[in-house]
Amino acid sequence: MGRPPLNQQRNTLLEHWMNRCGLSNGQLARLVNARAQDEGVTGLGTDESRVRAWRKGTVPRPPVPRLIADVLTSMSGTSLSCEDIGLPGDHGPVGGVRLPWTRTSALTALSQIIRSEMMLPDTRTEPEAARVHTADNLLAPLQHWALATPNGPDTPTPNRTGRRIGASDVEAVRQTTAAFRDLDNRRGGGLSRTAVLGQADTVMAMLRTGSYTEHVGRDLFAAAADLGSVAGWMSFDAGRHAAAQRIFISALHATTEAQDRALGAHILQCMARQMSHLDRPQDALELVALAQYGARNQMTPATAAALAALEARFLAILGRPAESCAAAGRAQDHFDRVDQDNESPHMAYFDLPELYATIGMAHQIAAKHLTGTERSARAHRSQELILAALADRPEHRQRSKAFDHLGLARTHLVAGEVEGAAEETSQCLHLMGAVDSRRISDRLGELYEEAAPFAGTSHGRDLREEIHSRLMA
Repeated sequence: MGRPPLNQQRNTLLEHWMNRCGLSNGQLARLVNARAQDEGVTGLGTDESRVRAWRKGTVPRPPVPRLIADVLTSMSGTSLSCEDIGLPGDHGPVGGVRLPWTRTSALTALSQIIRSEMMLPDTRTEPEAARVHTADNLLAPLQHWALATPNGPDTPTPNRTGRRIGASDVEAVRQTTAAFRDLDNRRGGGLSRTAVLGQADTVMAMLRTGSYTEHVGRDLFAAAADLGSVAGWMSFDAGRHAAAQRIFISALHATTEAQDRALGAHILQCMARQMSHLDRPQDALELVALAQYGARNQMTPATAAALAALEARFLAILGRPAESCAAAGRAQDHFDRVDQDNESPHMAYFDLPELYATIGMAHQIAAKHLTGTERSARAHRSQELILAALADRPEHRQRSKAFDHLGLARTHLVAGEVEGAAEETSQCLHLMGAVDSRRISDRLGELYEEAAPFAGTSHGRDLREEIHSRLMA
């Protein structure tokens, strides 16, 4: 029948597509058997009970996942990969980590991912997180990015059927990306995710069918990759972790065609933040190292500062406070050389408040691994930096402000200041009313656990009850 996953979860994606196609368990079983017979596959014997098991999370052996995907593709009229229906493919999913580094593959993967994501149902964080690639399965294939070169067009662009693409079209994509990035900062990823995916689908059509010079093509790939980074970030913020990773990886491929290592480094730091969020700090640190190496010849001061600041945070999580402090110092040194006029639009988010907030959190995390005066000094420094970040945040950075208040709450707890933690938690929850971000909810859950030792105090009890009430609403 197949092998049950270690942490079996209902396959909501398979159920979604069965419902879209109007198929019962028995009907899907008969269609899969017929497909297998057409291909000469013997000994399958799929029946209603097996389909029911697949829906509960059992993973059928190859080539059954591909046969199911083929059946659902035929019935729905939508090209579906095995991963689109929550199953592994015979040779890995299209758009996975081991996607070949070719222009055609990058375009095909981006297009397929975007189209399928626009139609998929919402899923909970837990099943999504279980499908994320980690450790060597993620890091080893991505090492190729540091040395990859553009493949160039597969066919002469004048032979394409679409319209001629020029510099003004590329600029329009950039402006649209900036608008979506602003919406993400103001309201979180959950509200605008579908819209940005729709825009990305339009850009993919321009790349596939339009004709353009090689120079315009590089710029268009860069614009598509940046838009993809926003789509991936919104998906991550909404708790769609597997989808976010697939989009990030395919956007990273596009940066190779764009010959834009700095943009690739930006996408890798987004992926590093995701790995840290999923409690994979070593993977996060290695993604930062890959970004630093791969973009070393195109590294701007802002990019270098952002990567060093993240390095400080991840080293702190790993219990290496001295190295974390050194990385924080490097981040500040790099930032002192920033000239915003020479930075790319995708780095506009990394301003002085963002630097202070990132380093401040690194000090807060490091304080947990220290005792006595060292712990107090780190917690005090964390409060100084995050307060400075909060004071200078642009008004539209609502989600960042919520994270700042949350960071201050956690820092107060490290210092044993429960009343301050409760006040900052209330400020964070107030801002959550205007922001749709699963990441904030996840971090509030961590704060709830961190406040457990203080549950016997009135402020600690109020803090935990307020978080519980909000998360359970």
